[in-house]
Amino acid sequence: MFTGIIEELGTIVRWEARGDAGRLTVRGPLAMSDAKHGDSIAVDGVCLTVVEQGPDWFTADVMAETLRMTTVGQWLEGDAVNLERAAAVGDRLGGHIVQGHVDGTARVLEIRPGSAWRVLRFSLDAEHAPLVVEKGSIALDGASLTVSAVGDDWLEVSLIPETLERTTLGRKEVGDSANLETDILARHVARLARFDGRIPA
Repeated sequence: MFTGIIEELGTIVRWEARGDAGRLTVRGPLAMSDAKHGDSIAVDGVCLTVVEQGPDWFTADVMAETLRMTTVGQWLEGDAVNLERAAAVGDRLGGHIVQGHVDGTARVLEIRPGSAWRVLRFSLDAEHAPLVVEKGSIALDGASLTVSAVGDDWLEVSLIPETLERTTLGRKEVGDSANLETDILARHVARLARFDGRIPA
């Protein structure tokens, strides 16, 4: 479980394709400062498990479903990625509850700069559109953000200088993709609604 508060920018050191899966190595000194084998680390919002590690790097296995649902397969050696260690019980919840279970990807449609901030408009497919509301929470590349506006097939987030500087979102250009995770509460409500509110005994 994560909070969507990005702790550091890591770097992709190695990406090894292995059939329909792969193995990823990421450098992240802060993330590795107290990590151990089996720990979860969110990489651009994708929950990955540490299987090998060094003083400032870790390796994780990536399965076919992750490659299908996320941007992982597009990463190149040297790319920057958002890193967050799993939340500890008792920590402040600065963002919102983020599972690291990506729903799909969203593409940057438009960027509107302000004097010191920036509005990014992302695509929103029909499956996820009902789960996104104005002023609700959304995770993009693992960063906890507030939806500033939403339409039938798009959503917007307004990024402050801190977010632009400390996450990869400040480097996005039109056409780039991001990992999208909708709010877990919205997903549960939508699922329950499909059964007319009936809860099994």
